[in-house]
Amino acid sequence: MDPAVEILLIAAVAAAACALSGVFLVLRRMAMLSDAISHSILLGIVLAWFVTRDLNSPLLIVAAALTGVATVALVEVLHRSGRVKEDAAIGLVFPALFSIGVLLIARHAGNVHLDTDAVLLGELAFAPFDRLVLNGVDLGPRSLWTMGAVLILNAVLLLMFFKELKLATFDPGLAAALGFAPALVHYGLMTLVSVTAVTAFDAVGLILVVALMIGPPAAARLLTDRLPAMVLLSAVFGMAAAAGGYGLARVLDASIAGSMATVVGLIFLTVLLTAPGTGLIAAARRRANQRREFALAMLMIHLGQHETQPEAAEECNRRRLHHHLHWEAGFVGEIVEMAGGRKLVTADGDLLRLTEAGREAARRAMLH
Repeated sequence: MDPAVEILLIAAVAAAACALSGVFLVLRRMAMLSDAISHSILLGIVLAWFVTRDLNSPLLIVAAALTGVATVALVEVLHRSGRVKEDAAIGLVFPALFSIGVLLIARHAGNVHLDTDAVLLGELAFAPFDRLVLNGVDLGPRSLWTMGAVLILNAVLLLMFFKELKLATFDPGLAAALGFAPALVHYGLMTLVSVTAVTAFDAVGLILVVALMIGPPAAARLLTDRLPAMVLLSAVFGMAAAAGGYGLARVLDASIAGSMATVVGLIFLTVLLTAPGTGLIAAARRRANQRREFALAMLMIHLGQHETQPEAAEECNRRRLHHHLHWEAGFVGEIVEMAGGRKLVTADGDLLRLTEAGREAARRAMLH
């Protein structure tokens, strides 16, 4: 198989695996905890290597997962003490654990292929060279098999415990009342996040793991309130970022993982700007429409109060409205045109008069 295709497959599988567990981190407002877990598990890997002296040992994944759970537990202990807020607790725990792991590598594992640059940044270009060979048969990149197994694990557990995860995420109190043990669900999710992060060490690096866990689900959250659709969109966005990032890396001759993380950011920014209903452009349009509707109501009230008064020729003159209402002349023209289009006013030269519909609109505006 072409190495480029293998790199794309590894990245796409890793992106989908990260997105599946990342959805619930985003919904639980625990995005930064993914960063804490993905860094602190380095300590678990180092400690397990001291025991096994084998970087391919499954014990490394077990130890890393346990370290991730320990990180969550330590954060919660500090937070529940009432002395430290959760964000500060995260900022205290993960740098300490990560730093211990770095120190242990520098002091006792300097000659071992276990360096912090590879852990943080990864290098997908080298992933196809680490092959899985059984009985002399080359089965492909080892990373593809490990990430594929984690993707299947994520998908299976998500399907098996979807109801429990959904209930514990949105209503932990009800979940506890129904006997679903939200604490157990919580630590199970954190264990899954830890396993997902550690399997991506050699291939994509921790920075991209965090980007893939949080970016696609955050973008999906802006587009839908339905959990199944959010899970699906997260996986699609993650795989799109993997493909787009690889193409960008080839064009720029840059880091593959860095390019993919950049595309994750671009996807989120695009959704943030263009999402119907929740995007910044839609919000700006909504505010502009609200401003115009409010201005239209103010115009109806102003005309209604002055059209029968002696000063009507002055107060209802479209050329003088900007002075009386303290609006820009261009905005006055826009609102008057809007009122005319809705048959709320008629114009006698520059003099504006309300129609019956306009008077009714003025009365409704006054009541509100």
